[in-house]
Amino acid sequence: MPTKIRLQRHGKKGKPFYHIVTADARAKRDGRYIEKIGSYNPNVNPAQITLDADRALYWLQTGAIPTDTARAILSHKGLMYKLHLAKGVAKGALTEEEAAKRFDAWSADKESKIQAKIDALKNESAKERADRLAKEKEIQLARAKEYAAAESALAAEVAAAEAPAAEEAPAAEEAPAAEEAPAAEEAPAAEEAPAAEEAPAAEEAPAAEEGDADKAE
Repeated sequence: MPTKIRLQRHGKKGKPFYHIVTADARAKRDGRYIEKIGSYNPNVNPAQITLDADRALYWLQTGAIPTDTARAILSHKGLMYKLHLAKGVAKGALTEEEAAKRFDAWSADKESKIQAKIDALKNESAKERADRLAKEKEIQLARAKEYAAAESALAAEVAAAEAPAAEEAPAAEEAPAAEEAPAAEEAPAAEEAPAAEEAPAAEEAPAAEEGDADKAE
C-alpha cells in the first residue's frame, strides 16, 4: 500500500493548525489516516513543530513518501539528514557512533540558529514596543499641550467677555463741547438806536398862520 506523510488541516478559519500524519496515498487530504506523528503550528514565529522522530524515521525507512511541505518540515527537524546517515550506516560507510556524532553536531548547530532567531525576534519586538510607547507618549504630550492652549484661549475669551469691554470708559466723557456758549448771545447790535428818531424837521411851524402875517402888514 503506497503511504504518504502529509499535513492534515485543523484549526479555525484564518488560523490553520496541522497534524502531521501518515496515510494511504489514495485517501483524502483531511480523511482517515494511519498514524499521527506530529503537529505543525504556523501561527507563531518561529513556527512550532512537534514530531515523534523515531516514528517519522520508521515510516521514511519503510518507504513513506512525504509531500513537499512535509519534507520541508522533516528536513527542518533533521529527519531527512538522519535518514541519510542511517543509509550510510546500512552501507557500512559510517559506524553508528560516527553517525550519532554527526547528527548531534548538526542538531546543536541547528538549535543555535533557531535560538539566535528567537532572540533576534524578542529584541526586535522589545524595540518596537519601546518605540511605540515613546510615540504614544509624544502624542499624549502634544495633545496635553493643545488642550492647555485651548483652555487658556477659552479662559481669555471668557474674561474678555465678562469685563464690560473694559467698561468702555466714556472717552473722557466727551465734555459737552463746552456747551457751545451761545455766541455771547449775540448782543442785539446795540439795539440800533432809532436813528435819533429823526426829529420832525422842527415841525415846520405852520406858516405863522398866514392870518397873523397879514396883520403884521
